[in-house]
Amino acid sequence: MTAETPLDDRLDDDDYPAYTMGRAAEMLGTTPGFLRAIGEARLITPLRSQGGHRRYSRYQLRIAARARELVDRGTPIEAACRIIILEDQLEEARRINEEYRRAARGSAGAGPA
Repeated sequence: MTAETPLDDRLDDDDYPAYTMGRAAEMLGTTPGFLRAIGEARLITPLRSQGGHRRYSRYQLRIAARARELVDRGTPIEAACRIIILEDQLEEARRINEEYRRAARGSAGAGPA
């Protein structure tokens, strides 16, 4: 996404890095240190502004909110990040599996002509 992209398109884009660290922390009800910690755990990687400041997307804020929920329930931050990463990998594997099943069903019905 470039600066030439219309503003409406950027605001509708879940991956557009629209939020500063301070604003993201405020929205999540957490601290900038929490956001840095989940970044260090490689759960999310914020983009950097031209000045080097961290910028977060809505998608990243949803992931951070999930981490916050787990941490608030007593899960250590490193474990919370690992859980979310594994949940994401499991969901992706299920999606791929379903695509293979659909393809197999489609090719099973297409017999010789």
